[in-house]
Amino acid sequence: METRIALVGIVVENKDSAKRINDILHEYGAYIVGRMGIPYPKRNVSVISIVMDAPSDTISALSGKLGMIPHVNIKTVYSKLASNTDK
Repeated sequence: METRIALVGIVVENKDSAKRINDILHEYGAYIVGRMGIPYPKRNVSVISIVMDAPSDTISALSGKLGMIPHVNIKTVYSKLASNTDK
């Protein structure tokens, strides 16, 4: 199956959204390579970065679900190279 590396940047503007975000990330945990969360109390936001190695459809599905949560902004950056993990 062809997979890609992607970086999903998440800006959380309301901490009440945290449980929904974590539930979705847990659902896709098998594809998450790493996660870093940075609270920024001065601006009352948190920033989360997620690195994934997954099929493009899976990355898009995760991004779509996160993007539907109120007060959550996301942006996904894909690597240009795809890899074939079935070699």
